[in-house]
Formats: sequence, C-alpha cells, structure tokens
Amino acid sequence: MTFVDDVREAVRAIPAGSVASYGDVGRRVGVGPRQVGRAMSLLDETVPWWRVVYADGTPPSCHGGRAPDLLDAEATPMRGARVDMARARHRWTP
Repeated sequence: MTFVDDVREAVRAIPAGSVASYGDVGRRVGVGPRQVGRAMSLLDETVPWWRVVYADGTPPSCHGGRAPDLLDAEATPMRGARVDMARARHRWTP
C-alpha cells in the first residue's frame, strides 16, 4: 500500500460534517502536509476531498471552488468563510 492509498483511506474515514487539516491527515499516515496535498491531487471524485482543509479552516480552492458549497450541504460548522475547526475537526480513534 502506498502513502496515496493511506491518504485515500484516511480521507474516506472523515464523516460528513467534519473536516481534517492537511497536517492532521499527514500525522495520521506519517507524511507531511505537502505530501498530503500531492496525494489529494491524485485521488478521484469518490474521495470527499472537500473535507480536507487548511489548518486555519480555509477550504481548498481546487475543483472550481466547490468546497464551501459541499461543506455547507453537509452542515459543517463554519465561521464566515472558514470551517470552525474547534467544532468540526475530526479526531481519529487509535
């Protein structure tokens, strides 16, 4: 299994209404946030990419800027244009 596969599985584990930062996913799979970003660019549309945001809660701007609408549709807690990380951050169980 490659780290791209690990990223795919970690992102699929984030439930609707929750998010993780690139760094959160990286810590989960043992790579840096930039590597997570690179892996995300290789994933297909079946992976909920919009649930991975920047550490400050800013949604990604890729995919035509659709992330805010997708997060809103899942009732993800927001503070203005950013995700409320205190309320929405996913925490994996060991």
